[in-house]
Amino acid sequence: MLRFRRKAVVLTAAGILSAMAVTGCSGSIDTDAVVATVGDEEITLGVANFYARMTQGQYETYYAGMMGMTGEDMWTQEVEEDTTYEQSVKDSTMEGLQNMYLMAQHAEEYEVTLTEEEKDAIAEAAKQFDEANSDEAKEAVSGYRKDIEKYLELVTIQSKMQPKMQEGVDEEVSDEEAAQKAMMYVYFSFTSTDESGNSTELTEEEQESLRTNAQSLADRVAAGEDISTVAEELGQTAYDLTFDSESTSPSEELIAAVDAFETEGEVTDPIETDGGIYVGQLTSLLDREATDQEKTNIVDERRQEQYDSLLEEWRDATEITVNEKVWKKVDFEDVGVTIITSETEESTDDAAADDSQTEGGTAGEGAADGTSTDTGASDGEASDTAAQ
Repeated sequence: MLRFRRKAVVLTAAGILSAMAVTGCSGSIDTDAVVATVGDEEITLGVANFYARMTQGQYETYYAGMMGMTGEDMWTQEVEEDTTYEQSVKDSTMEGLQNMYLMAQHAEEYEVTLTEEEKDAIAEAAKQFDEANSDEAKEAVSGYRKDIEKYLELVTIQSKMQPKMQEGVDEEVSDEEAAQKAMMYVYFSFTSTDESGNSTELTEEEQESLRTNAQSLADRVAAGEDISTVAEELGQTAYDLTFDSESTSPSEELIAAVDAFETEGEVTDPIETDGGIYVGQLTSLLDREATDQEKTNIVDERRQEQYDSLLEEWRDATEITVNEKVWKKVDFEDVGVTIITSETEESTDDAAADDSQTEGGTAGEGAADGTSTDTGASDGEASDTAAQ
């Protein structure tokens, strides 16, 4: 049984070490092999593999299902010519890892260090993971003490460096720069959807009826009637929307038409697109709440741009190399990783119990607050991971 108990201070700083299930045969890798260098500092395959498996688990758990495919199928998909989804994620993972090393190398400039409490918590977390987990499970994710400690140190430093790297940006944003307008709009769709989610395109006669209704809505609202009330009478719904001139959703044509208005209450003529017809009414030339939120967004963007700019500057000034032959050993297709949350703990424990009848393992007890997983080792033994 695999059990991992972690310190809150590490979780707050690092935000990692979720429970995960590993499937497939990983094979043995040399965790001390150098997979990349950042300046004079070497990145070992153990640290890189552990980070990659955590990233892989997030994708396979939360995105594969949304994409309507298994994790294995997802990784073979091409995101662009000659680049699979696996390669794209591995590239971004390697870049992220290099950035963490760069931040650690520049930490002294920002007076960032690990406190004794953080060091003790990291060491204790790594020790507990190392002692409580089987060799087979640790081999699959490079979950060895030295690798986990190094990774926890890196992400803890990153979490302390980022806000300092973002300090000093101009936080003054005028209403004019952040101005957000508001509208209500109605959309008459040229398709209908049944209870099963199947869409059917309306007939020409039905579409013509919608055109008549859209014109009626525009005329009645322009004459002073409430857009929501009229829309409801016509079997439609009026939606609120805040926007500016750069907005594109739900329709660039709708945005442009309403944005051109200078008086609140003005109504567009029916705007026909390929999928349906829009009618919009300007309700506010300056939506205070949305504008204030946009001010926050602009400041956040400035902070992110400064953060990204510093990292790019450091990357340009540092010699960074990747040993592709070593990095190739991290294969998402052959080894699957699934993160299991507390919401699925009960069903997972039941499944683990069923699996143990055929795989020869035993299901472990779930953590009090947390998550449990079934980790298939390379020799077919089933193990259970719990995180608190």
